[in-house]
Amino acid sequence: MTQNLEIQPHAERLMALEPQLVIWRRHLHRHPEVSFQEHQTAAYIAAELRGMGGLEVSQLTPTSVLAIRRGTRPGKTVLLRADIDALPMSEENSFEFVSQNSGSMHACGHDGHTAILLGVAQLVSEQADWDGELRMIFQHAEEQSPGGAEELVFASALMDGVDVVTGLHLNSQLPVGVVAVRPGAFMAAPDNIYITILGRGGHAAHPEEAVDPIVVGAQVVTNLQHIVSRGVSALDSLVVSVTYFQAGTTTNVIPDRAELKGTVRSFDPELRERAPAMIERVVRGVCEAHGARYEYRYENGYRPLINDDGVAEVLRQVALEVVGEERTVLAKPTMGGEDFSAYLEKAPGAYFNVGSRNDGLESGFPHHHPRFTIDEAALGTGVEMMYAAAIRLAKG
Repeated sequence: MTQNLEIQPHAERLMALEPQLVIWRRHLHRHPEVSFQEHQTAAYIAAELRGMGGLEVSQLTPTSVLAIRRGTRPGKTVLLRADIDALPMSEENSFEFVSQNSGSMHACGHDGHTAILLGVAQLVSEQADWDGELRMIFQHAEEQSPGGAEELVFASALMDGVDVVTGLHLNSQLPVGVVAVRPGAFMAAPDNIYITILGRGGHAAHPEEAVDPIVVGAQVVTNLQHIVSRGVSALDSLVVSVTYFQAGTTTNVIPDRAELKGTVRSFDPELRERAPAMIERVVRGVCEAHGARYEYRYENGYRPLINDDGVAEVLRQVALEVVGEERTVLAKPTMGGEDFSAYLEKAPGAYFNVGSRNDGLESGFPHHHPRFTIDEAALGTGVEMMYAAAIRLAKG
């Protein structure tokens, strides 16, 4: 699997652990729970951690679990994070451990993240000595804004005294065994927009007597795209996507309202601050031109995820030792969002990806797809990376 380095678990122990990683992951995949409902998931995790021994196990919220290993030698306090929630969607896979909870599915790899951190906890619990203090947070509700990280960071003592934080995400677009690390801006702020176009209903045969909110809404959708193409520098990154358009009930009635929802993605704080007014200016202008009114709400999501350069470099060095130079790559920035950014408000840290794609196992479906799955060989790589990173970061 990898080189025999001081910072890595012995190859024999890791190989012995791999079947248990699969057991953990498949149990979690079979029993998914959506954001803020992860009661059985948290109970399962807590029971597994308590069975390891040598860890202080507690629940900071009803659906999250914290395990602490206090060291026998001086060192830094390191926080490792795994998210545990599933998505509200139905699974279309056919393997024997498919979701047993109707309308809920681990379609983003959080079952794998949880198994990986359980694996790290198992290795750590077996160590006679440890530097500093290691905190392992199994976090709820990553998939639903404002996110479980926000709740844990600002409503508990989780981050008190933490010197550095790291976490990972399995990535179905990277080959299994590849590790991707990036300093600086990595993931965008995922904000939401809610627009209601208020027109005047009428008979579809006499549109001149109505103010058609569907026509107005369609022009709003089209004109919002001009913000990115003509209102923002080509050197800046901004996404404005309308993802929901609901209006009307039948063929011969012009409705009196149309509901639009969408997402706005950005990295730059100044551009993010400007976006709400730019969007409302378009909505207001189109509505006034056609005699419609509107209601508008802009909802801030997670902060942009900006990796600390120094911590990212440590992770890159660890990856070089764990998977080698050919499988250590520079991660591409993504307009996807992650509430891991909340931890980075309190301590320096970095987030990285571990590849889970294997076309032979059909594990290349995109995240949030009903047939999403992972190559479970990625679990061992994840454990090695997180375990090695914890040791290296604790030494400073």
